Amino acid sequence: MKETRECELCFDHLVIGSGLSGLSSALALAEKTGGSIAVVTKGAIDDCNTKLAQGGIACVIDSSDTFEEHLADTLEAGADLCNPEAVMGIVKKGPERIQWLIDLGTHFTTRDELGDPDREHRGEFDLGREGGHHKRRILHAGDITGAEVERSLVAACRSNPKIHVFENHVAIDLISTWRLGWMGENRCLGAYVFDTEGNRVKTFAASTTTIATGGCGKVYLYTSNPDGACGAGVALGYRAYAAIANMEFYQFHPTILYHPKVKSFLISEALRGEGGVLKILNARGELEPFMDRYHPMKSLAPRDVVARAIDNELKRTGQSNVWLDMRHHPAEFLKKRFPNIYAKCLEAGVDMAKDPIPVVPAAHFSCGGVKTDLNGYTGIKGLYAVGETACTGLHGANRLASNSLLEALVVPANMADHIAENLEELKAERPPARLPVWTSGDATSSDEQVVLSHNWEEIRRFMWDYVGICRTDKRLERAKTRIRTILMEIQKYYWDFHLTKDLIELRNMATVAELIINSAISRKESRGLHYNADYPERNPALDGVDTIIQKPYSPQQ
Repeated sequence: MKETRECELCFDHLVIGSGLSGLSSALALAEKTGGSIAVVTKGAIDDCNTKLAQGGIACVIDSSDTFEEHLADTLEAGADLCNPEAVMGIVKKGPERIQWLIDLGTHFTTRDELGDPDREHRGEFDLGREGGHHKRRILHAGDITGAEVERSLVAACRSNPKIHVFENHVAIDLISTWRLGWMGENRCLGAYVFDTEGNRVKTFAASTTTIATGGCGKVYLYTSNPDGACGAGVALGYRAYAAIANMEFYQFHPTILYHPKVKSFLISEALRGEGGVLKILNARGELEPFMDRYHPMKSLAPRDVVARAIDNELKRTGQSNVWLDMRHHPAEFLKKRFPNIYAKCLEAGVDMAKDPIPVVPAAHFSCGGVKTDLNGYTGIKGLYAVGETACTGLHGANRLASNSLLEALVVPANMADHIAENLEELKAERPPARLPVWTSGDATSSDEQVVLSHNWEEIRRFMWDYVGICRTDKRLERAKTRIRTILMEIQKYYWDFHLTKDLIELRNMATVAELIINSAISRKESRGLHYNADYPERNPALDGVDTIIQKPYSPQQ
């Protein structure tokens, strides 16, 4: 790393984001290329979706399981929109990447630790099962898998002298040649990044840039995602002229704890993998199962089916929530298998061993994103995308549970190999001139913050009401009208004002909301996570057909 002038930093590689995909990318690049790596993250290094992941990592490591069975479960959940070659490529490389995590110090729960004698023939690790999986293949660290994985990755990055971490740094825009109005092939040269503590914009120049910013759950009113999940990576990629795919497929997790004292707490699908049953109050005031009316796998059906079923039951009955019943397990088992969830529920006055858990669906995971190949390559020289930011073809129209962490392990390793193979060319093609500095307005307004807050809440509300679990053409058109107005306000009013983290996040959130809305409008069918009541059936002609949106380029822009 070298500083060429005030606020301009030069690295071999830039990684935006510090979750599993981002830190995996940084470590793989350090190993495969030997260059200097900058990791920029908007908060603390471990403030990410990965840390909140409860379930685990889907991987074939048991002799009773096969890659072909994992492939089949993924394709079935993905509703004929997955890329089979991409799925198999990721599934096959899973065991190797799991071993890499273990070598870093990640600890996964073993059957001996859980003390369940019924699992003594299932291998060294205790393997969980989740919705859509026909076999137990989920490696986990109790119900805090994400936190354990993030812990080991952060420690590895902190101890690696090639990796430089910049906390409290928010990416504003990628620096692409087309964005600068240059002719010729589009290339990514780095990014403009806002240092929130120093209150200044820094120019990060790099031979390669990897966007790994995670999801966009905060686009919706109710979500399991942390506050920073505003879709920055997809918005950054779109503004740099990358292709964006399948944004209409937003997964709503069926079971978020419904309680006024607890915000956005996920109740892992692994509970249903251990026999948890979804129930609703009947006319007699008794809890009864309802998923048998919707799918042969009942409470273990894929997430899109379960979320729609819950939504339908709540609308049918007028109730505020459904219930997840785990009372068939003794407290001792629940405390060992789900220690974090058990403690959090108890904190809210719910004893899982004695009380059914009140749950509702909430926005959880984007199956679309910046379109890439299995190397994370976007088609723009020097630009890569990994993790939830990317759309590799693995998830199709509905993500199979716990496949996302697997993807976030495999693709960064592929990416580092791809970059290492093309490194000399990437370095040679960098322009010799200094990059232009960031410019924006610096006016302030006493009503700026209240207007920002109003637009933030308005987007989240109409996205939930009009572009949620169940959609119609009329609702989508209403959402499109509103988001156009807000985007015009941002373009014509806000961008003349003093730059803040809130402004950057609002801009990204509005961009991603528009991409979701336009993608949903363009798909005239119901498939996987996209359900439009005006087109309730799947159109076989659209099997394998992605929805692609790409910003048109003109040098005069």
